[in-house]
Amino acid sequence: MKQYSYILFLVLLFTSFSAFTQTREELEAKRQAIQKEIEEINSIIRTTETKGRSALSEYHDLEKKIAVTERLIQVNNQEANLLTREINVNANKIDRLRKELEQLKADYERMIQNSYKSKSDKSRIMFLFSSESFLQAYKRIQYMKQFAQYRKKQGEEVMKQTKELQELNTTLFQQRRDQEKILADNRNTRSKLVRDKSNLNQLLASINKEKQKYAKELKEKQKEADRIDREIDRLIKEAIASENKKQGSTAKSSFKLTPEAAALAKDFAQNKGKLPWPVKSGEVSMRFGERPHPIVKTIKVMSNGVRIDTEKDGKARAIFDGEVSQVSKIPGANVVVMVRHGDYLSVYNNLQKVFVKAGDKVTRGQDLGEVGINSSSGKTTLIFQLFKNTTKLNPEQWIYRL
Repeated sequence: MKQYSYILFLVLLFTSFSAFTQTREELEAKRQAIQKEIEEINSIIRTTETKGRSALSEYHDLEKKIAVTERLIQVNNQEANLLTREINVNANKIDRLRKELEQLKADYERMIQNSYKSKSDKSRIMFLFSSESFLQAYKRIQYMKQFAQYRKKQGEEVMKQTKELQELNTTLFQQRRDQEKILADNRNTRSKLVRDKSNLNQLLASINKEKQKYAKELKEKQKEADRIDREIDRLIKEAIASENKKQGSTAKSSFKLTPEAAALAKDFAQNKGKLPWPVKSGEVSMRFGERPHPIVKTIKVMSNGVRIDTEKDGKARAIFDGEVSQVSKIPGANVVVMVRHGDYLSVYNNLQKVFVKAGDKVTRGQDLGEVGINSSSGKTTLIFQLFKNTTKLNPEQWIYRL
């Protein structure tokens, strides 16, 4: 138990140290990224068709927004704390500089006064003529030169520290303004968060009253998703058989690769984890795999890909170079486009408009079609899947920061 406590202490200490060592630029970049994420969520919610929209969808949207808002508050606090430390450091530095500058000015003033008292040419000549030897006269000349240089250097140092002090005061003023703005933003964000949490609790209460209704609704949705997945599996096998027939092969479960296709597949595999999103911007509303529903825990939901909610009229785009293998209309799922990358397939489901046809060569980032509305959520949603031959892959492991 003691060992566990010690390890926990080290973890917390390391976490605190990591947060402390973050620069303000890093925190500001993180804050802006989270704010952009919130804006995207709000944009998706605003453009969502509310007709027939389920309370479960509303709950999911609000829950996502709350989670992101809490992250924003955390980063705001970290940035405000960092500014507090910077302000304290600069305030202490300003106090020290002021004291040093006062001393420097006093020393310089005494030097000028002493120089003024002995500034006449006569006194300087007498100072030289009173030398007992040529060597002593030479040393006195060098002393007068060094004294003049030292006085000039002291004057320059006074000017330099005065300028540094002015710049520090300007920086400190700006830091205090930045901190006040962040704290004001945080107060507003917290107020919105309180309202959102209140709305979330009300939604949850209404859902709990009709759990059986929502459980039935989820089962029907899962049944429909399973039907669409079976149709996609059939289309993939059909595409494999059709392509292999051209190569003189009867294999139905894996592509027979030409050298060119094998090279493309290898290139695709080497880009695992670095592939771009299949839409320009959006939020993942359902992840890959089987898991209990986040609200109705008794129901398990299964997804063979990911669902990404995007902006209205958002475009699906190719994640890699390849060839369009299939463009098919699936009842209840709009149009599906399959792009082949050697023996890999990227599948773009729920398109309401299509810009490509079977056999077209496409490049990474090329628009394939316009994403359609999900009838159950009212959102513009792309259902994206990845396969190697007929094997389902988790897109989250392939797409960058999905």
